[in-house]
Amino acid sequence: MIVEHFPVGLLGCNCVVLGDEATKSAVVIDPGDEVDRIGDVLRRHGLKVVAIVATHAHIDHVGAMARLKEVSGAPAMLHEADLEIYRILSEQARWLGVPAPSETSIDRFLEDGARVEFGAQAIDIVHTPGHSPGSVTFVAHAESPLVIAGDTLFNGSIGRTDLWGGSFDEIMKSIRTRLLTLPEDWPVICGHGPDTTIGRERDTNPFLVRAEGV
Repeated sequence: MIVEHFPVGLLGCNCVVLGDEATKSAVVIDPGDEVDRIGDVLRRHGLKVVAIVATHAHIDHVGAMARLKEVSGAPAMLHEADLEIYRILSEQARWLGVPAPSETSIDRFLEDGARVEFGAQAIDIVHTPGHSPGSVTFVAHAESPLVIAGDTLFNGSIGRTDLWGGSFDEIMKSIRTRLLTLPEDWPVICGHGPDTTIGRERDTNPFLVRAEGV
């Protein structure tokens, strides 16, 4: 599986491109900004986008969803519980003091336990609310497993819970019951900042270590 991720936009959201080498089908995760840069990655690998998905609907993760859908023709997807947050993109933009991006219709809602397929590859959808009501984590069970955690879990931290619909109790429950149950050596691409592994966060993340009373 082709895997590329790179920070985009003012807040450095990690946009992820996953591609199936055999069919050249691709999924783009969290297109927060810089559609031209995303396009350069796709063209370099000869990939065609078949799905545009978001871990959650905060502006830095979905700001370029409409534009990427326009140029690629691929369907846009997010969890239904974040639809209202997506619909207030203009309010999110005012809060950050940036121009409001264009919006688009959501073609499919991401459901817990379902999957998004691209060629012979797929990512499983794991609902991990807390950072937002509809936050999801994507898990790729390819020859090399991969976790794309959005803003739920960071290297040495967790997502903030003081924004629209956030909940500290929910995010801690999501991490403990949905993420830390995965194999410890599985790599994690976070929504911002450097990568990590499930085991590293279980053992050293100060939020999780404190929560376990260690």
